[in-house]
Amino acid sequence: MMPIVIVLPDLPAEDRLLSRARNGDQNAIMEIYEVYFSPVYGYLRLRVEETMIAEDLASEVFVRLITAFRERKAPTHSLRGWLFKVARTLLYEHHGQKRKFTVTTLEEWVNAPHEYEPEIEFMRETDARRTQAALKQLSEEQQEVLILRFGQMLSLQDTADIMGKSLSAVKSLQFRAVEALRRILVESDGR
Repeated sequence: MMPIVIVLPDLPAEDRLLSRARNGDQNAIMEIYEVYFSPVYGYLRLRVEETMIAEDLASEVFVRLITAFRERKAPTHSLRGWLFKVARTLLYEHHGQKRKFTVTTLEEWVNAPHEYEPEIEFMRETDARRTQAALKQLSEEQQEVLILRFGQMLSLQDTADIMGKSLSAVKSLQFRAVEALRRILVESDGR
């Protein structure tokens, strides 16, 4: 099982890359694909059990980006936000309103790779199992906001745009999700 690792560029570099791609630079388009395919795939994999379907959906995100560049409808800012919004739209097209995280992929997200030290790995796995169990108790929207904000490192505004919510609604949802997660973890410690 390949863990989902998220590494995204800083925003000024992202803006320069987007500008180059909007100006027809084919190397910039390839660079966007190389930099963002893995994070987009990881986001989709959290929602789709089949790896091949997640790969197909991630590929379709980039097909739509290339089409948007050709039709001069490409994003003018927030490339990450645009890509994840398209990914979310594709999920809805694929699943309809069924939006459950799969157990194995949620485990992959919680268990990021680390250097192997048996004692530390045991503690991490224990914490990851507790966190995974706690995350599954959150609502789907709470899970999604945590994945987008902390898993994908998206801004509040990008998360709001992707989820189709106001900025204040996302702040509130994030606050409630973090508090609920904290409460669940504290309660599990008391057992």
